[in-house]
Amino acid sequence: MIDVQNLFFSYTDAPPWVLKSLDLLVQKGEYISVVGDNGSGKSTLMRLLLGFLRPTRGHVHVGTKNIGYVPQRRDAMIDHGFPITLKESLTAYRRLKSLSAESVSDVLNLIRMDQMSDHLMGNLSGGQQQKVLIGRALLGRPDLLILDEPSTGIDQASQKEIYALLLDISKKIGTTIVSVEHNLEAAVTNSTKIYHLHGGSGHMCSPEQYRDEYLTKG
Repeated sequence: MIDVQNLFFSYTDAPPWVLKSLDLLVQKGEYISVVGDNGSGKSTLMRLLLGFLRPTRGHVHVGTKNIGYVPQRRDAMIDHGFPITLKESLTAYRRLKSLSAESVSDVLNLIRMDQMSDHLMGNLSGGQQQKVLIGRALLGRPDLLILDEPSTGIDQASQKEIYALLLDISKKIGTTIVSVEHNLEAAVTNSTKIYHLHGGSGHMCSPEQYRDEYLTKG
């Protein structure tokens, strides 16, 4: 699904490099969490995968154009003030993007909000709004779902619901998931693999390896 080879990237097209000598291989159906300290290049890598940026050197290949993107909730367009229902909001988004692969009713059921379809968007909690963003990204039945810190600003109960939903999407639909994560415990618990960025380069490991090498040692 994703093949990145010997990637170098700098916003000035010259050293110092934000990403350097970076390799990343993601197979179809995997759930990968991308972790690392602030400034390690997580957001830059995400933008490169989405095609928002081009590599300075190296190769970035994504095996599908059908990509769903879930931005951080603070960066997303949420209908807070306008009196629009959840179902109306998803329907309008589908029409705006000319998406037809997945019906709004199916998505509402998938994100477990079918009983709230007539609720106003402005009355939804932070966790519910995050589910709506995931629902928007699923309307085109994407082959690849990329998320930017999906649990930011959400209470713990809602975080559990969000990650349970992502696991369902990964297992039941077979969607490949790449999630930029600051929630390390969630990354270890839910991912099939973890990609750790440090110093502009990356290292793929199992959740168990990451826990032993990084979390246990603090």
